[in-house]
Amino acid sequence: MRGTGIGGVIVVIWLVIGVVAAVQRGYFSDDREVNCKTFGDTALTIVAGPLNYFGVNPKIECDDLEPSR
Repeated sequence: MRGTGIGGVIVVIWLVIGVVAAVQRGYFSDDREVNCKTFGDTALTIVAGPLNYFGVNPKIECDDLEPSR
């Protein structure tokens, strides 16, 4: 079961690198509007992890839903 622990450590490191990339892109700044697109871009950047430093710039397109009447 040692492989499971190593895999978990790799996943945590992967996600930490993704958070660092999101911080460097300013995704956590106070003046950034929070909506479907900005949330999606931030989440994808974190999940992409180290790939961000190899030219991956994940973006998402979504239409914000209007509240029902």
